[in-house]
Amino acid sequence: MAPPPPPKKTYPKVQFAYDAIQPKPSTEPPLPTSYAAQNHVPNPYVNSNLTHEKIAAIRAKSTMVKDDNDNDVNLDYSQPSDLYPESFPHFVRGRDSLREYLTQLFTTQIAIYDGAMGTMIQNYSKRNKLEEEEYRGNKFREWGCNVKGNNDMLSITQPQIIQGIYRAYLEEGGSNMIGTNTFSSTTIAMADYEMEDYAYELNYEGARLAREVCDEVTGKDPTKPRFVVGAIGPTNRTGSISPSVEDPSARNVTFDELVETYFEQIVGLVDGGSDILMVETIFDTLNAKAALYAVGEYLEFSGLDIPVFVSGTLVDQSGRTLSGQTGEAFYASIRHAKPMCVGLNCALGAEHMVPFVERLANCVECFMHVYSNAGLPNAMGGYDETPDDMAQNYKTFFENGWLNMVGGCCGSTPPHIKAIRELSASYQPRKLPDVGRPKMWLSGLEDLVVDDVHNHLGYPFLNVGERCNIAGSIRFKKLMMAGDYGKAMDIAKAQVEDGAHVIDINVDDGMLDGLAAMQKFVKIAVTEPEIAKVPFMLDASKFEIVMAGLKWCQGKPIVNSISLKVGEELFKEQATLLKKHGAAVVVMAFDEEGQAATEDEKVRICKRSYDVLVNEVHFPPEDIIFDPNVLTIGTGMEEHSNYGVDFIRACKTIKEQCPYVKISGGISNLSFGFRGVMKIRESIHSVFLHHAILESGMDVGIVNAKEMLALSEVEPEIKEAADKL
Repeated sequence: MAPPPPPKKTYPKVQFAYDAIQPKPSTEPPLPTSYAAQNHVPNPYVNSNLTHEKIAAIRAKSTMVKDDNDNDVNLDYSQPSDLYPESFPHFVRGRDSLREYLTQLFTTQIAIYDGAMGTMIQNYSKRNKLEEEEYRGNKFREWGCNVKGNNDMLSITQPQIIQGIYRAYLEEGGSNMIGTNTFSSTTIAMADYEMEDYAYELNYEGARLAREVCDEVTGKDPTKPRFVVGAIGPTNRTGSISPSVEDPSARNVTFDELVETYFEQIVGLVDGGSDILMVETIFDTLNAKAALYAVGEYLEFSGLDIPVFVSGTLVDQSGRTLSGQTGEAFYASIRHAKPMCVGLNCALGAEHMVPFVERLANCVECFMHVYSNAGLPNAMGGYDETPDDMAQNYKTFFENGWLNMVGGCCGSTPPHIKAIRELSASYQPRKLPDVGRPKMWLSGLEDLVVDDVHNHLGYPFLNVGERCNIAGSIRFKKLMMAGDYGKAMDIAKAQVEDGAHVIDINVDDGMLDGLAAMQKFVKIAVTEPEIAKVPFMLDASKFEIVMAGLKWCQGKPIVNSISLKVGEELFKEQATLLKKHGAAVVVMAFDEEGQAATEDEKVRICKRSYDVLVNEVHFPPEDIIFDPNVLTIGTGMEEHSNYGVDFIRACKTIKEQCPYVKISGGISNLSFGFRGVMKIRESIHSVFLHHAILESGMDVGIVNAKEMLALSEVEPEIKEAADKL
């Protein structure tokens, strides 16, 4: 089916005072909402003081209670405050804010990351013996399975090799920061070698070796501090992709399992002396969201401010991740974690990345990096770009001012990094974009800025498709009750084709296992590109059901809904959890006393909800959608006669008092008294929406886009009657 034709006329949005705010220069990337980040509190690097039970439990079960000399494992890396001068470019751990330091570094020069660890290990093995025996070392001499190829374990068994590689990138390459040899150091990835129990130790040692070499090299030239980037790889499982051709709902890992394995990795990396955490080589954004959730939990438990970098991987010239997202959608999905630097690495050479880096540089609010491969692999799996070739292929990035940090991935070596560093020195780093009015930015496989949307009728209005809602479609209900998910997907596809910008998913029914049905529907839907390209609205009366669906969404969805009906404390708990996952939220105009019906009640409850969300939970106001309750009119009951007008008036007042929020409603409720007479119902909806959108700024609605009428299509007599109604 062809997409709906473009609107003949585009209507302007209602403007509010905050819409006139002019963009202003940015002085630093968007900050996490924690006290430490907001106030640039230096990391004390005294990790022995971090005693949260979850951190302590991971240390307690680790394989390294003592070091090789039977001493307690060192967790502390603070330095004397007078070790180096108190001015940039010097840096002292425990005295200086790394966030402030990196901001100054990234705004004054293009910083240098390192190159490939695997390539260097392969190169070492060509000149030296590095077989099964060397991988095992003394510690794993009697190990029960083959371990050759487990490069991360060399941090334990051959530390001199790994430190030699670190040193080469720092001294020959001139890197400002180096990634730890921990790409696969998770319990999930280590299962291939039956080494799950060694995850903490692998991360600790990978970071500790880097810490030692960075301090050694910094000591030779304190004007160029070197930093340890704790590398968090993607694992070898994917949350968004089915491993079974026959069953699109099958998965080999859950979100919670990913969070658990990443959290253990993070504890090891920080205990080993990492300065920065980098979630890298992201081919499935759901995995990245789990890693960033784990990072957020660690930072909350520790109270530390540790800068976070995020690096995605676009697998081919389509410019998409393996799980199908565009670069812009990938960024929209993870920006809630407030990374300090975002970029791309691996899969492609620099020259193949140009259009995708440009698009990302045009939308990313923080610093930008690239560390590409040394070209595409040759027939033998090697990489042919010389250091000069690779540096020249980066020139487009430098000339356009797209980058703040640059390095290399597969095939790159210290000479490659040296050549890139020397060329980049002549160019200015990317300027942070100006900070303007915040906007709701959702994503499926593609991104969607809600504030910039106009629907197929030309209104500044987000069409949320209602037909994948058991309460909104008898056909959908029958299919779900029968377990016919294939045909249910056809309903979702048709809605997108008919003009839905977002798909509402609701499986509430007393005869259906909502928890299982929501998860199965979402897991299948995310594998269908024609559906998954748009964001989802996860809709349920039970919070645990929307949370279950949320954990299978790689994009940024909307959760429908929460309200003060459950009491302020539980309301805050639910909102905090949604904020951690990066979801936008619908907030119903309910409180402990019940549903808001009058204009004053709608405004009062929404304003109270807004103040709690924004001031106490620190929920982004642009990610809040209020539903002030569209109630049924035309019932013949006097107390119902003003419901439509009350809603329209409340919309405007709420948007005036609650900057940046959206207003939504279930439009079919309005005409429920006329059920069965679709011509009347759709005409009433058309007149109502025209007033609500253009006079009061209503901008979201759960609708059947195919049946929406333009006001000009409503018969004059019916229009007059609807206006009076």
